[in-house]
Parts: sequence; C-alpha cells; structure tokens
Amino acid sequence: MSENLQYFHFTLGPVQSFVAQARRTRDFWAGSFLLSWLSAVAMVAVKKQGGEIIFPKVSDEYLVWLEKKGLGDPPQQGCIPNRFKGGLAKVPGNFDPQLVADSIQDAWKALADKVWLQDLADLDKGSETGKIWDRQVRHFWEISWALTDNVEESNILDRRKNWRSYLPPDEAGVKCMMMDGWQELSGVNSPNSDKLGEFWSGVIQKGGTAIKTDFRVQENDKDDAADNKDKHKYEYLCAIAFIKRRFVHCFKGLKSEMPGGWYLQGWAVNSSVPSVAYMAAAPWLAQVLEHAPEQELQIFHDKAKKLTGRYPEYSTRLSCFENIRQTKLQRDSQNLDGNVFFDAALGNKNIFPNQNLAKEVKDALGKLYKSVTALNIAPVSPFYAVLMMDGDSLGKHMSDVNNQENISKGLEEFTNGVQTIVEQHSGFLIYAGGDDVLALLPLEYALNCAKALRNHYLRCFADYPRINTTLSGAIEYAHINMPLGKVLGDAHQLLDHVAKDYSGRDSIAVRVWKPGGRHLQWAMPWEKAIVDDKVAINELANAFQKAQQETPFSSSFFFNVEERLVLLAENAEHDQKFPFDPSVMTQLIAAEYLNSGVNRHSDQPKVSLQAAMDLLKPLVDQCFEKRRTKAGGIYQTYKLNADALQLIRFLAEKGVEHG
Repeated sequence: MSENLQYFHFTLGPVQSFVAQARRTRDFWAGSFLLSWLSAVAMVAVKKQGGEIIFPKVSDEYLVWLEKKGLGDPPQQGCIPNRFKGGLAKVPGNFDPQLVADSIQDAWKALADKVWLQDLADLDKGSETGKIWDRQVRHFWEISWALTDNVEESNILDRRKNWRSYLPPDEAGVKCMMMDGWQELSGVNSPNSDKLGEFWSGVIQKGGTAIKTDFRVQENDKDDAADNKDKHKYEYLCAIAFIKRRFVHCFKGLKSEMPGGWYLQGWAVNSSVPSVAYMAAAPWLAQVLEHAPEQELQIFHDKAKKLTGRYPEYSTRLSCFENIRQTKLQRDSQNLDGNVFFDAALGNKNIFPNQNLAKEVKDALGKLYKSVTALNIAPVSPFYAVLMMDGDSLGKHMSDVNNQENISKGLEEFTNGVQTIVEQHSGFLIYAGGDDVLALLPLEYALNCAKALRNHYLRCFADYPRINTTLSGAIEYAHINMPLGKVLGDAHQLLDHVAKDYSGRDSIAVRVWKPGGRHLQWAMPWEKAIVDDKVAINELANAFQKAQQETPFSSSFFFNVEERLVLLAENAEHDQKFPFDPSVMTQLIAAEYLNSGVNRHSDQPKVSLQAAMDLLKPLVDQCFEKRRTKAGGIYQTYKLNADALQLIRFLAEKGVEHG
C-alpha cells in the first residue's frame, strides 16, 4: 500500500432499530449511549494507527475515558455520531480498516460477556439460550467503511452502502418485546407456552431487586400484560435488548484488550433516567412541593413510598425544582415514582398490583390536589415531549473540502452547549453529537428549548458565512400511555418529512399523540414561528390560558372557529385564492371570541372588538401554512391549518381533558 495519506470513511448501524426501539426512557438513553461508545471505540482504533479524525471534532476528554480515568465526571450521554464524516479520518498508507471493525466487535462482545456473567452465568453457553445469545451478539452490528486518496470524494461511503451485503440472521421462535424481529432468549417456540414465563421468572428471581425492577412489565405495557400469568409478569427480551437493559450494572468493571494492543475500560454510569410519567408531572410537582401544606404532602408521600418501596427518581435533577426550599420531605417527595401522581396509573393493577394500597395513595393524592386548588395550580399534565433536532444542508457544504474544518469547529461548539440548554429547560438530554439532538422534556418547556437550541446553532456558525446551515426540529407531545417506541420512530418521520421536506427546512414541526392516536400536526418555518423573539404559538397559548383565568369564556369558541377555518380552507384550496382578506378573517374570529362569553361578567373590563382583533391576529397568522422555497424565501400557501388552533388549546390546557 502507498505511504501517501488516505481518507477513511466509517459508519456504524443500525441506528434507528437500536436506539428508537425502546420500551422505557432508559432503553432510549442506553441505545444512544452504547452507539456513541462504540463509535468512540472506532475513533480510538483509528488514532492508535496514526490516524487523525478530521470530522467531527470530538472531545479528547471523552476518548480518554475509554482507556483510563479522565478528568471531571465520566461521560453519561451519547455525544459521538455513528459515522465520522459522519466518518472522515486522515490515515497513513499502512492503515488497516479491519482493525477498526474488529475493535468494535471485540468491545461489544466484551460488554456482552460481562452482562452474561452478571445475569446468566448459571446457564450453559451450549444451551439454546447460549446459542441465541452468541448468534445475536455476533451478527447485530453493520459496519461500513471506505478508503480513498481523494479528499473531495465525500460520497464514497454512501456509494459503498448501495451494494452492502449485510443480512441479519433469520430469527425463529417468540420475538423480543423490545426489538422487532429478534428472538427472545428462552428459545421457546410458542408465546402461549408456560415455559416462557418459567424461564424468565427463573432468570429474574436469581437476581436482586434491581433486575426485578428492570424487567417488570411497566406502564406502557398493558397490552402485553393482559392477564396475571407468569409469562406476562416480566418482559422477555433478545440478547441485544437484554444488554441495553442491564449493561449499566457492569459497565464500570469492563476491561478488555483490543486489537492493536490497547486496553479498553468502562466507567460508572448513572442508571437513573427520568420516566415519561415523571417528566410529564415534574412542573406540576414543583409547584405543589412549593405550596402544598406540609401535612397533606407528608401523608401522600408516606403512602406513595409504602406503595412503591423506593425512590426511583433519586438522581433526577430538573431545573424546575431549583428554587424550592428543599426540606427533606420535599426532596423525598421529588424522588417518588412518577406514576403515583396520576389517578389512572394508580388504578392500573399492572403497574401497582396492591390495589388496596394504591387506592389509599389515590385518596391522598386527591386531598393533595384540593389543598392547592385555591392557588390556581393547573392539574397535572399526562403529556411529555420528545425533542429531535438536526442540522440542514450540512452534507452539501461538507462536499467542499475548504468548509470541513469550520463545520467541525461549529458542530463542536454546538454540541458542547446543548446539555446546558436542555437542562435549563428542565429536560433530560439523551444524545447530542454533531448536528443531532435528542431530548426528553416536560410539555411546558419543549418549544422554548427548541428555539434556544436553534439560536445556539446559528450563533455557532455565525462566523462562517460560507456555511449556510440552519437547524430543524420536531416535537412529539405524547400521552404517558403511548408506547415509547412508536413515539420515537414517529419523531424521525416528523423531522425528515414534515419539518425538512414539507416545510422546507429551518422549521419546527409538532405532533400530538393521545391514547387513541394522532391528534394534530402543525409545522412552520422558524422565522414565522418566532415573533418578537418568542415562539408565537406558545405566547398565544399563554394568552388564552390567562384569558380563561381572568375572563372565562366558552370552550365552544375553539370548536366554532375551527369549523370556520376548515370551511375557509376548503374554499381557498378549491378557488386557489383567499376567500377573505386576512384582516376580515381576523375580524370574523374576533367577533366569535366576543360571542364566546368574555364580556358576560359585569365585574370584568369589557373587551373591545379591536382588542380582540389584536389578540387574534397572531393566531390567524399561525393558522396559515407557510413553506420555504428552494431559494430560501418563505411563501404563504392557500392552506389553512385548523390544527394550529387545537395546538394552542392543547398547550393552554396542557392536554388535560375537562368535563
């Protein structure tokens, strides 16, 4: 091989099937963490051969932890893309790509062996379970790489993937409850066999409390827990899902020699990830902890702790709790299982089998509600948010060699600032690497967090005018009873096909998922979604929430206006012109607002037509769909989207059903 420098392109997958197939928030985090960790292993393997990672720039501090204890706290979130360029490295002529691929496989196998010894050591590796384990561990990862001596050949890896030969093995038997298509570990052929439950109960009972908690059927799993038989008591998983669920308990003790003679080690990782129920309840809980009478809070806490037996959120620290006095009672109540704040969860025997005690907690929760009613604290919301963001047009700019270094610098600065922004909005960061962000947030803070991240992204590239890149976002507001995997999978579609393709990039797209299915969808280019440096749809929701508190009006206003918008939208699409001047439309909707009851109360100041029009003009503007042209301009379509009105109402009421 020539001694001239070459360019190594690398990618690791599958990404979505590994990360997005999750039944709990911890699965979601674990997939991102492990994928990032294996990508870091690949980077170290490149550097050990004298290679230099050109794109993306990754903190040396993270890579240090793979071999020895680094400075500061050990990494807890995924922060390394699954491909470098997504995979670009400058390497010497004697570079061996197979050492990189072997390093990934060896690291993965070393971790799998640790999990096996931790939880399944009494099983024979020659048993059916052992055979399934070895087959799945050996054949899961798809590693693609390419070498070129042409620095401008940026699409070589994409061309390589077009003739990929990767074929996952055929999987027989009962399928995993987390990872679609993969066989669960018992090897039982029928899901109705009692042996299925016997196997998993046997595995779980040999472990301690942690493994029982890790595998017990949870809140989104009621379809899988239709009866009370042993086979439904615990989740049954394939080897890949098993590793995702259990690796945190043995990652610190990982030590393994890698190809090339270097030694890989693990570190302590925090196994506590906020549940969706806790994330939904957190803003309400923060207000209750600050204002509830101590006696009612103490009674509720004691009964809830007795029901759950533990503090699963003991290490969750969200910013919405920062200004609370933090007595011991408040701290302990803050650490409770998120499900205890919801009547529906307390009444679900699959979540809380001891329904007698759950009923006592439910009664105490009701009294806690009543104790803060006079303080105008809204009911707890059963919705949380998944935020996914991705840079626009970076691939086009990466094809220009002169842009690559500046793109790396911009992305490094962006990645370094993401966690702080997410945490400032009471969120939990799942992943931030390159131009990708994935986070969980309470409903109240998601849109403002997305706006803050976009502003941060634009600042990071402000000094590089040749790199015209923006940040698109997708927010899934999901009910806590929605299967998490479905929500995550849909977020990719919402980001790629709505925020980027349909709205034309540099946009925000939102969907709301209720237990019955998709409730609404709204999207808008960022320039039109942000008015006076605020997210307009958020400000409208706050205004309507305040209006309802101060001058209550009939909820029929929303329905009546929605009907009018639907009719006007149909006429506009048919005639390809607006049936009314926007100001006339605003006047019509303002009249409906006044008729809804805002002026019924003699002790309240009267709302004039002009004041109503001033309030509602931004609403009308958000109801018109707008899209970006290929040249970057924004044009207003002839399509009215009544879902904008529903979104405002949803945000104002925080998804709480009334009546």
